[in-house]
Amino acid sequence: MPKPDIHPTWYPDAKVICNGEVVMTVGATQPEINVDVWSGNHPFYTGTQKIIDTEGRVDRFLRKYGMLDATSESESESASDAEN
Repeated sequence: MPKPDIHPTWYPDAKVICNGEVVMTVGATQPEINVDVWSGNHPFYTGTQKIIDTEGRVDRFLRKYGMLDATSESESESASDAEN
């Protein structure tokens, strides 16, 4: 048994709220928990993750292993010519 008067109030059905919508209920010491990101809208879990190509690293990798098609090569070359 827990000691009396030292533990916070336990809410077995606390609401997790994201963007004004209740997304799940959990047990917590607060009745409502406001979050910005949860598994339902995080890019890793939704599959909408974008690859950020810094300094052409993705293009260099694709070109090295022959995965870059001809249209992508011409587009990337024209983009690199425009930068210089």
